[in-house]
Amino acid sequence: MIKERFITYVEESIKKNWNIEALSNYHEKGYTYKEIAEIIVRHHIVFREYGIEEGDKIALVGRNSANWCAMYLAVVTYGAVVVPILPDFRPEDMQNIINHSDSRMLFIDEKLWESLEADRMKAIMCVVSLDTFELILSQSDKLSGIYASAKSLFSKAYPDFKPEDIKFSGIDNEKLAVISYTSGTTGFSKGVMIPHRSLAANIRYAQANMPLDPGDPVVSFLPLAHTYGCAFEFLFPFTYGCHITILTKTPSPQILIQAFKEIKPRLILSVPLVIEKVYKKQILTVITKPLMKILLKVPGINKVLHNKIREKLTVSFGGRFKEIVIGGAAFNADAEKFFKTIKLPFSIGYGMTECGPLISYDGWTTNRLGSCGKAVDTLEVKIDSPDPEKIVGEIILRGDNVMHGYYKNEAATKEVIDENGWMHTGDLGVIDKDGYIYIKGRSKNMLLGPSGKNIYPEEIESLINNYKYVTESVVISEEQKLVALIYPDYEQINKDGISEANINEALDGIRKDVNSHLPEYMAVTKFRVHPEEFVKTPKRSIKRYLYMKE
Repeated sequence: MIKERFITYVEESIKKNWNIEALSNYHEKGYTYKEIAEIIVRHHIVFREYGIEEGDKIALVGRNSANWCAMYLAVVTYGAVVVPILPDFRPEDMQNIINHSDSRMLFIDEKLWESLEADRMKAIMCVVSLDTFELILSQSDKLSGIYASAKSLFSKAYPDFKPEDIKFSGIDNEKLAVISYTSGTTGFSKGVMIPHRSLAANIRYAQANMPLDPGDPVVSFLPLAHTYGCAFEFLFPFTYGCHITILTKTPSPQILIQAFKEIKPRLILSVPLVIEKVYKKQILTVITKPLMKILLKVPGINKVLHNKIREKLTVSFGGRFKEIVIGGAAFNADAEKFFKTIKLPFSIGYGMTECGPLISYDGWTTNRLGSCGKAVDTLEVKIDSPDPEKIVGEIILRGDNVMHGYYKNEAATKEVIDENGWMHTGDLGVIDKDGYIYIKGRSKNMLLGPSGKNIYPEEIESLINNYKYVTESVVISEEQKLVALIYPDYEQINKDGISEANINEALDGIRKDVNSHLPEYMAVTKFRVHPEEFVKTPKRSIKRYLYMKE
């Protein structure tokens, strides 16, 4: 087990960066590291007065905000277990998770609280507003009095609050830090039990390998209740003394570009969907024009054009970033190849909630096309295959990043962690002689072709999604024939004056062109229009299981 501790990382960053800005909501005055420390210590006093013990669960439900981040830190540095719950879950699901997690306290946005029923969450002692840090509900007058006097108790205990006062819990690295409920792609949420060592391992690796320096500005826009955004847009930069600006609403591309322009972040984290939209709307429409196709094949001229495209993209992302790290789902192969060609500084990582989340990564200057990097130094990763370099097998791993299991679900835990401690990811891939991992797809998504060959639908979808009139797609198997469900790009279709009656004709033309780029056994026999956007998980992966019988 690693010796580094997450809580120590937090302590040292607060002491070192005492008077500089730490966390702020976009276009709002933020908190310094000292002010975050005050919030943390004040709530530690409240927790002790309430009788909260190390290992007790505290739920956190709200939109991304500086207050959300402060409370996350307050809970984990106390030695309690934080239960972050995505604000876009249905109220009934929120209540089920709060109850299932055995949470004793609830910190929540006031608007979200209005949708919940207090009498259905009997174990909750009190509810506190994430908007104001004021008490919303309490089981007793005594508890109400404790929270009301929190500031005076803090002032009495720390009349001259200074960096030397920062000493949080000494809880063991193996103890539980987070229970992360993610809807995943297979139905009802499971509570992933993430220990302190996993948080520490992720931060340790990021500090050593990701291109960020103390004091760098960062924009946080991914869901903080999900491990990807939490680890790399919040925890890692916080432990480095960065100023994190949080976009408190789901960002549109326009808002994101404006925020990047103003803040000029030094490291950008993104899910593929955001970058693919930029590629499809801003680049693909330009480079597929007949004249551009010719010019991009002319030596010398193509280099000039590539430089201009790269410069334009760099400006769009603020102009000062060292790298864009893409993760959370499969990235479009054509977009990746083009960005490599123009030397855009981006890399693709691989992770999952059960690893808090990082499994593999490699910087943009050395990462290989089609790869998601090499395993982090706190994990042992291998392919369950007779020939891991050539024959696809399941990616399995073990090490410090790996979860304890699923909360109160021993059967589900045993399904993924075997008796030798290997966690079975459900992802399929190969690994080259230098340790670079290449993901082929999910084992549960794999389809069997008519000739018995394995088909990875993600590879076909990546090709289909590049076409002008396609927003997204899901490839399924019907009677051993491949069918693609297509959510059309209605904005582009209307712009080009294509009538509803002619959509199928336009899509069938795309289908024929797609098949010309595929081996015969992967040919798609039919495109079927899906009238609305596909349902997705928090990390923007399509919930494929919902459409397998469509």
